[in-house]
Amino acid sequence: MTKSTYTDHLGRPLIAVTGMGIVTSLGQGKQDNWQALSGGTSGIHTITRFPTEGLSTRICGTVDFMDTSNRASELSFALADAATREAVSQAGINGDFNGPLFVAAPPVECEWTDRFALADEAGLKSDQENAYDGLLEVLRTRPHPEFTRTALFGTVAERLSDRYGTRGLPVTLSTACASGATAIQLGVDAIRQGRTERALTVATDGSVNAEALIRFSLLSALSTQNDPPEKASKPFNSDRDGFVIAEGGAALVLESLESAVSRGATILGIMKGYGEKADHFHRTRSSPDGAPAIATVQAALDDAGLDASGIGYINAHGTSTPENDKMEYLSLSTVFGDHLSAIPVSSNKSMIGHTLTAAGAVEAVFSLLTIQTGTLPPTINYENPDPAIELDVVPNVKRDQAVTSVLSNSFGFGGQNACLVMTAEPA
Repeated sequence: MTKSTYTDHLGRPLIAVTGMGIVTSLGQGKQDNWQALSGGTSGIHTITRFPTEGLSTRICGTVDFMDTSNRASELSFALADAATREAVSQAGINGDFNGPLFVAAPPVECEWTDRFALADEAGLKSDQENAYDGLLEVLRTRPHPEFTRTALFGTVAERLSDRYGTRGLPVTLSTACASGATAIQLGVDAIRQGRTERALTVATDGSVNAEALIRFSLLSALSTQNDPPEKASKPFNSDRDGFVIAEGGAALVLESLESAVSRGATILGIMKGYGEKADHFHRTRSSPDGAPAIATVQAALDDAGLDASGIGYINAHGTSTPENDKMEYLSLSTVFGDHLSAIPVSSNKSMIGHTLTAAGAVEAVFSLLTIQTGTLPPTINYENPDPAIELDVVPNVKRDQAVTSVLSNSFGFGGQNACLVMTAEPA
């Protein structure tokens, strides 16, 4: 490999992925996840973590096999830690990571169980009207270091930084469902700009609780097709009715290709380009004309130095919400035109649900595994195709097909859009 192959079409350092880790409802680690995902197995199940009597949605894709408390911050750290440990190990980095850390983490707030416990401590158990005032009184007058630590937005990143020896102040971000892709973008930028030779990018979300479920239900965003659970997430179907809330974590070790080659690291793929655009149309709804998403997809292709014919497979955002699937199709058909009919487009969320903050990174890992294995994961539950969405969704069964380039889409609430382009290692 000559030195010229270490830079892209704009003379910037090419970014290699040398380590990956993942946890979803399908299992822990790349092997278990990929075997289940490519086999069309669903991780969606009936909720057992908290009571659901009286709720319209009673299903989820929670990670119930982790040995941790159900507090969102603790589970989010456990998911991030497991994924990071796998990624760093695969990258062959022993000891301090010696690079910056970018973490996509869910918003943190005091959970109801903690609020009630602190109100009880203030002797206000039966006085619900003044319970919040009591909670504030307890926090002002008595030390609660454990509670304070778990309620801080940056706590996951700080703990990961201490454990893995990253450098500088760890960055914690939240850009809705685009967060995982945004964390990767920040790592790419840090290397391209010459600020580091490597970066650790992590995304995690263990925040499925009753309060989150109710909030998304009030937005009419969740599927209510509870029986059977594994059939609820059905992207691009005419009878889709919402996404299935889920949890997960993923980590990627990014390095300049030159650095990775010089130390003899195994190259898992190239993070070739990204696009990121935002709009202010609505707090939850997508812009009806799809303009922000269209611009994001096009920006990713431009950044990667590819045209519409240069993508072999698209890992769709594919939430299974009526509006988002329609908008995504509009964006893809606009950018790819006649090429789209020849490009397979499938949705991981049909099997793992929507992992929210973690989704962009989780699906980046799956996209790179698609390139490595030559296997396209299916879109399961594809039984009633939407006639207005003409896509090859790799229906129901995986497909053996070699691809060397993947576009992975993340379109979040509030107009937060991010797309990643990943390719095979250059010859």
